[in-house]
Amino acid sequence: MHQRRPIQLAVAAIPLVGWLCLNAQNSPDFARDIQPVFEKSCYSCHGEKLQSAGLRLDQKQSALAKLVPGKSAESVIYKRIAGVGNLARMPMGGTLSETQIAAVKSWIDAGANWPDNVASTTPKKKHWAFIPPVRPTFPTVQNAKWVRNPIDRFVLAKLESEGLAPSAEADKVTLLRRASLDLIGLPPTPEEVEAFLKDKSPAAYEKQVDRLLASPHYGEKWARHWLDGARYADSDGYEKDKPRFVWFYRDWVINAFNRNLPYNQFIIDQIGGDLIPNATQDQKVATGYLRNSMINEEGGIDPEQFRMEAMYDRMDAIGKGMLGVTIQCAQCHNHKYDPLQQEEYYRLFAFLNNTNEATAAVYTPAEQMKIADILRRTREIDSSLQHRTPDWEARMSQWETSVANNQPEWQVVRPEVDDISTGGQKYIPQEDGSLLAQGYAPTKHTVKLTAKTTLKNITAFRLELMTDPNLPLGGPGRSIKGSGALSEFRVEAAPAETPDKPQPVKMARATADINLPETPLEPVFFDKTDKKRVTGPVEFAIDGKDETAWGIDAGPGLRNQPRKAVFNAAEPITGSGETILTFYLKQNAGGWNSDDNQNNNLGRVRLSVTNAPDAAADPVPVNVREILAVPRAQRSPAQVQTVFTYWRTTVPAWKDENDTIAALWKQHPEGASQMVLNERAKTRETHQLIRGDFLTPGKLVTGGVPSFLNPLPADAPVNRLTFAKWIVARDSPTTARAFVNRLWQAYYGIGIVETSEDFGTQSSPPSHPELLDWLAVEFMDRNWDIKAIQKLILTSATYRQSSNVTPELLSKDPYNRLLARGPRFRVDAEIVRDIALSTSGLLTDKVGGPSVFPPAPGFLFLPPTSYGPKVWNESTGEDRYRRAIYTFRFRSVPYPMLQTFDSPTGDSSCVRRARSNTPLQALTTLNEPLFIESARALAARTLSEGGTSDAQRLNYAVRRVLSRAPSTAEAAELLQLLTKEQARFSDGKRNPRELAGVDSPQAAAWTAVARVLLNLDETITKE
Repeated sequence: MHQRRPIQLAVAAIPLVGWLCLNAQNSPDFARDIQPVFEKSCYSCHGEKLQSAGLRLDQKQSALAKLVPGKSAESVIYKRIAGVGNLARMPMGGTLSETQIAAVKSWIDAGANWPDNVASTTPKKKHWAFIPPVRPTFPTVQNAKWVRNPIDRFVLAKLESEGLAPSAEADKVTLLRRASLDLIGLPPTPEEVEAFLKDKSPAAYEKQVDRLLASPHYGEKWARHWLDGARYADSDGYEKDKPRFVWFYRDWVINAFNRNLPYNQFIIDQIGGDLIPNATQDQKVATGYLRNSMINEEGGIDPEQFRMEAMYDRMDAIGKGMLGVTIQCAQCHNHKYDPLQQEEYYRLFAFLNNTNEATAAVYTPAEQMKIADILRRTREIDSSLQHRTPDWEARMSQWETSVANNQPEWQVVRPEVDDISTGGQKYIPQEDGSLLAQGYAPTKHTVKLTAKTTLKNITAFRLELMTDPNLPLGGPGRSIKGSGALSEFRVEAAPAETPDKPQPVKMARATADINLPETPLEPVFFDKTDKKRVTGPVEFAIDGKDETAWGIDAGPGLRNQPRKAVFNAAEPITGSGETILTFYLKQNAGGWNSDDNQNNNLGRVRLSVTNAPDAAADPVPVNVREILAVPRAQRSPAQVQTVFTYWRTTVPAWKDENDTIAALWKQHPEGASQMVLNERAKTRETHQLIRGDFLTPGKLVTGGVPSFLNPLPADAPVNRLTFAKWIVARDSPTTARAFVNRLWQAYYGIGIVETSEDFGTQSSPPSHPELLDWLAVEFMDRNWDIKAIQKLILTSATYRQSSNVTPELLSKDPYNRLLARGPRFRVDAEIVRDIALSTSGLLTDKVGGPSVFPPAPGFLFLPPTSYGPKVWNESTGEDRYRRAIYTFRFRSVPYPMLQTFDSPTGDSSCVRRARSNTPLQALTTLNEPLFIESARALAARTLSEGGTSDAQRLNYAVRRVLSRAPSTAEAAELLQLLTKEQARFSDGKRNPRELAGVDSPQAAAWTAVARVLLNLDETITKE
């Protein structure tokens, strides 16, 4: 509590009189008399870095909101500095002089004139990270012979200024192991070590670096670093935490590193790849970077709220992962420390806000070749038909004329949704009268939709199933394949004057543009009953049976299309006035577990009515109808071919060709799904949100960038592609710095700037600022070549130093910020596991592909540990021993081994992992199933390949795990352990099968030794 001061108005009048006498000839001047007072005494709490109570006295608009020009007695600012009232007097921790208070009072009473162009009297020095880097001059060093490349000059200059000298070069085995762990995340094999030791050429080490950079495992190692910042995971997060299948993005990152995609293009593809002209599948997949956000599909949620949460997450990922700037503060208010205004945050936000939450079908290269072959052979058949039928255009025109006006007039109804009937799913009205299903996806429900119509003598109802980019694979359904099924379609009708007396409408028949044969529901939709559940023709939607449903899944390549069904009433619905129609869409073709993507719901629906007799579903596809509306002379060749492709199917004489093409399309690969971005056709407005609340939009904003960073390119379109190019523009002050700093962090355990996610004014200062700028400029000048910068780092004398440390050096530089020695720290979680698999010979070399399910405790995936039951089908064969980067990652149930070694969960962007050291880690490497299996495999390999004597075998095992031979003392200790364990397993005290998996005391003893080797600190440490 602040002590209240007695109010002494009379005292304040004395200095006011004196001030007025001194300035009788001059009006109060803001720049001369007032601004210096604010700057000196007020800006620390109410300035650029901090805005207590939301007040900024360095901004005219904010300050004038607390003033009443001409009336100082009513002005909050004056009352606070003068101590008038019961509030604490300002400034905190002191008071203004009486002359200063009088000056402020007089200025307010004179009208508080504040010119727009007043400059600060205190020159502001721009923060170093917000100034584009320039190539610094090389510092002078005394020990120039030590320098191998420019990196060393900057490091050595710092060391010499601290009175230190660099360490000796590490031995060749240590150096190769260090480089192998750094570049591919795997230790070198004994054969690789031997080859390096035998190579006496001056370029021997450089050749090893080149070999490792060219390895396909390089991409796996470095993709893992990027995926942390991209918050990659295989599930949605939140309560449901449903599995998602987005491994194509992970593969894209791996391949991008392997092919050394320039970093600027790497960024452009991930932010705006879909907007690149003639974008490839890879460029579209790359936008998964922004789609890696969590998705909430709990019951009752507002989908827009969590779309906005995902937007905030995308902004955070760009800030941390690309710009190296913490921008999330400005979601709710101006940044308290960096010069980022809230409006500027939402101008950045606007670039990302005009996208669909899309999921695309994606295919491997082999599958793409298969699709290309299907299309080629289809075109060949079409061309042959056209060649053999010279009058095909005339015949097609004749057909077009016959179908141009053969559809009845339909009146779209806009029903209201009975929220209780939705099962928690949200039906969001669209401008065209359709309803888009979003949010929670129940596996079974019957939605009730009520609409009014003035149409008389209604004879039929049309249900349109519409595609939408926000549905899985574009819809029209909500299953993970974008399909859906309708169990029953029912309608009730009532006169508006007696709404409480609805009558069921009996359906006479149903037609649809697709009627598939009766097919059992897929196993994924199993509902724990013994009922025979099938999909099939549209008649199944009016047969009164819950076990049957109208199905629309025509198979891969054909399923994601709009569909139509028409239901004809047995008797017209008559009435003199308005009619209330109640529609019931029963969707019971889902499975039992809504937490495992088992819904089979309709995704976007539109209802219409007609009074035309004998209405039927239009067999002509929607896209063909749209082309028919275009005058023939204005159609493109592609449009003409699209019409021909459909018309061909209506020609009886071409049945054989149509059957051949249909058979070809049955060979279409299933493909996979990938969450991507694509641009909305209609621009979505972006507002500055008051306190970051999506329910309280404020000022309308358009795309723009913060004034303290580089400007947007002139005359460029305001879209995501321009935004992406802005991030990697040559004059960007932070982008190149942030990335080379992350590279440095990966090699040395700590970045040149320790706070690698934050280069702002509150960041830690760079340990070697000139080196950071040199690396950033060199990176850009080398065309953003990631491998080239890494090779510079690895071939420097700095990197080659021994990691041995003296007590004096440890005391002076515990975190190796001065770089007087080589790096030494525990490898990351994934590599801990990969080392065990690799050295044991179990590791699968396959690169890329779907996520896998290595052994994990079953209880983790069942309640109460998990909110709902999760599927974890333990992998067998080669998938069991894939690298840890491919392990399926549930956000709410992290894989235990990886979590123990500090792997992030993917909830948010992480560009700097924590590194802990706990007893649980040792217990993991001793007892976790894959580590036991690795120990068994290493033991078996040692016995089969290690030689004939125990000494030879031990030497073999140690070299596989540690890359070096054991010392005499180590060998003696381990051989003693071997003898002891063999005796224990031989005398019946222990069952060898329990440890080794086989009835062999020798195998069990060697498994015990292998466990020790895999559990050594040196095994999982880069040094």
